[in-house]
Formats: sequence, structure tokens, C-alpha cells
Amino acid sequence: MARLGFVIDKKSCIACHACAVACKVENNLPDNVWWSRVLTVGGDSADTPAGTYPHLDMANIAISCQHCENPACVKVCPVGATYRDAETGAVRQDYDKCIGCRMCMAACPYTGVRSFNWEEPKYAIGQAMGDVGVPQHQKHVVEKCTMCWHRLAEDLAPACVEVCPARVRYFGDFDDPNSEVSKLIRDREYMQLLPEKGTNPSVYYLV
Repeated sequence: MARLGFVIDKKSCIACHACAVACKVENNLPDNVWWSRVLTVGGDSADTPAGTYPHLDMANIAISCQHCENPACVKVCPVGATYRDAETGAVRQDYDKCIGCRMCMAACPYTGVRSFNWEEPKYAIGQAMGDVGVPQHQKHVVEKCTMCWHRLAEDLAPACVEVCPARVRYFGDFDDPNSEVSKLIRDREYMQLLPEKGTNPSVYYLV
């Protein structure tokens, strides 16, 4: 049993969006679907600060499924399509079981981390370009970050972690006190998203 998750150095993120693009390509995501995004905390639109020059303030935060230890989505899924993997702690989605009720989307407090395929998936280049281990995307199912499950099966880090040019994303087992992620949250100040919801996310942001 493990509790796999991410640590993201929020202070050092350069908002290059490489993590989001790597996720999209690796997982062969359909047009207009993003499982990972980098949001701007500041102005009214992306990459704009709040305030008036020279007193400006802007920060970045990478958002995807939080792979909660106490996931609200799992509790409401009527068919068990959304579940927490017992061995890794990853919150997963079984496309073949999903009935498209979207109750998981309604229950999740982290807006926008899931997507719903209203129609047959379409791709800009007209063909699949992701890893061969990625399950085929289906119409009328909910999808989200999988922690790159197919890569974990080969002892590889998720694509977003591997590609980050600023090296601000870390991945590991929080149940292992000697893991890099455990040491980071032990030694540095961090935050979790919406801790008051009681979900205990497996994504920690260094601040």
C-alpha cells in the first residue's frame, strides 16, 4: 500500500504549460480536453497580474485531479466507476463502467479537473498520438488525470513530472518518510487546496 502524489513548487513555477501539453499528448486527449492546466492567480485573464504598476502581483498554480485520500467523487458514483486504487492511492476512472451521470463532477470540490465527452472524441491531427498503453477515449464518459497509470506500471514518473523544465514537480509516496515528496513537505511550508472540504488531497503546493 502506498499513497502516491505530487509536490509542486508553486513559487518556482514559470507557467510554461509544458506539464499540460505533455499530459495532453501522452494521454492522447481529445480536442478541447485538458486534464492538467496552469492557472494565473492575479488578473482577470491568463498571464496577467493584479494591481497597478509598479505594484503588481501574480502567481501560478497547476491544477489537475487532486487524487484525494478521502475523495468525494468516489462516495457518490453509483456504479463504482470512480474508485481509489488500494495499492497506490490514485483515484481512477473505469471508462467501461461509467454511465455518464456526472455525479462525480458535481461532488468534486475542485472545479474543472474532470471533463465529459459529450460526443465521440475528435483529434486535431485525425489520429491517436499518445502512448500505446492509454485506454481508448469513449463518448459519454467522465475523464481526468490518471497519474499516467500506464507509466506507473512501467516504473516511470508521470509525463508532467518528467517534462517540467523548471523541475518544480515532484512525485512519490507520501507513506514513505524517506521519499523526496515526504521530505519536501516535512522541511518546507506548503498548502493544499480546499483543506476545509476534508478530502486530504495528494497534491501539495510549496509556498
